[in-house]
Amino acid sequence: MSLAARHLEALGIPMLCLGSALDILEAGAPPRAVFVDYPLGHSAGRPFDRADQDRVVRAALLAFSTMAEPGAIVRLAAHWDDDGWRAAAASTRGADTRMPRATTPQYQTEDDRRLAEAPARR
Repeated sequence: MSLAARHLEALGIPMLCLGSALDILEAGAPPRAVFVDYPLGHSAGRPFDRADQDRVVRAALLAFSTMAEPGAIVRLAAHWDDDGWRAAAASTRGADTRMPRATTPQYQTEDDRRLAEAPARR
């Protein structure tokens, strides 16, 4: 995300990354970033909570309009109601729910596979 944002910014398109992993935002160094202290995957607000989503996105856009210097990270004043997620996120003993990595390409449909494997046209 940060690499794409930096590339587009270099082309003259102002970019903003909204994220919930401050260390990744800092390491990725996007042109501008807004950090929301929510669980990963919920950067734009709590699921099914339209008011929270609206507040987070509006605050991010407002921050975007005030960032004069590229490289800035604004921290939103947002609070997730249940902080139980923090312990699970910090635990090294939690269950790994990720799918095992495959060494062969995975496609959603047979058409996707055919298109990806088709010879490149010039």
